[in-house]
Amino acid sequence: MMSFRGARAHKFAESPVLKLRLPAWRSRLMALLILSCFAVLIGRSFYLQVLNNDFLQEKGDSRYRRDLEISASRGRIADRNGDVLAVSTPMKSVWAIPADARLTPQQARQLAALLEMDTKELSRKLASDKPFVFLQRQLPPDVGEQVAALKLPGIGQDKEYRRFYPSGEMTAHLVGFTGVDNKGLEGVELAFQGQLLGHSGSRSVIKDRRGQIVEDVGSIKPPQDGRDIRLALDSKIQYLAYSQLKQAIVDYKAKAGGAVVIDAKSGEILALANWPTYNPNNRERLTGAQLRNRAVTDTFEPGSTLKPFTIALALESGKVRFDSIINCAPGKLTIGSATISDAHPHGALTVAQVIQKSSNVGAAKIAGTLLPQQMWDMFDAVGFGQVSRLGFPGEVGGRLRPWKTWRPIEQATMSYGHGISVSLMQLARAYSVFAREGDMIPLTLTKLDSLPLGTTPVFSQQTAREVRAMLEMAVQPGGTAPKAQIPGYRVAGKTGTAYKLEGGLYAKKYVASFVGFAPASDPRLIVAVMIDEPGGTQHYGGDVAGPVFAGVMSGALRTLGIAPDAALRPETAPAGVQVAHSSQVHNVPGAADVPVAKEKL
Repeated sequence: MMSFRGARAHKFAESPVLKLRLPAWRSRLMALLILSCFAVLIGRSFYLQVLNNDFLQEKGDSRYRRDLEISASRGRIADRNGDVLAVSTPMKSVWAIPADARLTPQQARQLAALLEMDTKELSRKLASDKPFVFLQRQLPPDVGEQVAALKLPGIGQDKEYRRFYPSGEMTAHLVGFTGVDNKGLEGVELAFQGQLLGHSGSRSVIKDRRGQIVEDVGSIKPPQDGRDIRLALDSKIQYLAYSQLKQAIVDYKAKAGGAVVIDAKSGEILALANWPTYNPNNRERLTGAQLRNRAVTDTFEPGSTLKPFTIALALESGKVRFDSIINCAPGKLTIGSATISDAHPHGALTVAQVIQKSSNVGAAKIAGTLLPQQMWDMFDAVGFGQVSRLGFPGEVGGRLRPWKTWRPIEQATMSYGHGISVSLMQLARAYSVFAREGDMIPLTLTKLDSLPLGTTPVFSQQTAREVRAMLEMAVQPGGTAPKAQIPGYRVAGKTGTAYKLEGGLYAKKYVASFVGFAPASDPRLIVAVMIDEPGGTQHYGGDVAGPVFAGVMSGALRTLGIAPDAALRPETAPAGVQVAHSSQVHNVPGAADVPVAKEKL
């Protein structure tokens, strides 16, 4: 008892432990450490909630808020008359947020059936670690409605657009097509991508835990639709070019071909057709041959269609006159170790008859009077060897080697279109110097409101008119292209038949071509036709390409309402060349002063 009372009487404050005195700096240090921790926590809280709250805000928004893209409609493409060539139609794209898309096996099967997908493929996409995936794009609106009716968690859809081409394969190479992302991949769709595309918008929405939109917060950025494009193309003329070319390919069992129609007054491209072609609305099975826009991406040796340019340069230089005599006998010309031959031997021909009869020997002899640099400058001036800058993908400039490397035989063969390569578009544009008054204008894919002001002079008016008269003779009896004649209209043009180069050597395969314009009294349209590797017994340009030219040109002239400039049943000129020469020259405006005295060369 005594001990208990003694212990009870002992004071707690008198504990020996409490009597130990600690250093004052130690308590102060602990207080300072505690205050520092509070300061760090307060600073971190202020930094996260005030200065840099983006991270936390993003994490919070990611759980309930979504920014959805609003697709912009791509601009329409129409022809010069307003007929639609390409238009965007509304479709549906079905997407998923994998983290929210928790589907039962039955729901997955229903969704896969609507989307026409394999169930395993659908499951693979829904198992993705990405925050957002497309399940199927460009679905018909009714399919989108059926998907929405399922009310599946994490599954949503947006409106997008699919490109539709009403004219199909007829304008495929000119108009081109877009990809699934609405971006141009070929033709005008690619050339005018910046104007047609437009800019997508976006809107912010709030979603519940099932991925369903419960509130539309508002538009962040409205979409801007693309601008419409009005092409220079005339759908009626395009159909003529396409159908005539296709029929010729079938009739002559050819490999391929192209046709171009140009307005000689404005430089507008009224038609551009190629074969083989494709359907831009269904591109599941395509080959490179079908996709090639041969009129601008393929080059060929133009053959005799280049003779008028050599003759024009010689006339311009004063080396020859319209009726200067060229001795083409015996139909062969040897230069060095090579021999140039005519398809049909001729004797003495006038310069005009060299074009009319298409004499290689005559053209080579005339080229021999010219300097290589003169010929090169002239070829360059009419656009050979350079891209025409239309904006088409894959557009080529052809081959025009530097004049300093030319050998005499090469200069001779270039005079009649061998040893140089051009595209059909280049060739058609070059002929505008004869269809016009010796000058050239730039080509355009879009419709013009007024005639262009800037022109490039190449030849004098007199030279252009003289060559025009020669080109008229080429389609008359005694010329190489009587099949290119059109009742009621005076036609001027030139045939071309050239061997193809394969592996650096000429093969017995041909490229047949014809380039011409009408009405010859006041040219309005230029038509160029190329047939690649015609089969059978006929392969000359006058037989194969000439009729295509006549079919396209006659229909186009009547479509545009261009008045005839000749009798419906023109009288056939006598066999004598002088009669043809005389009648043709004096029918050409301004050509009455062409000299008639003959001189020999």
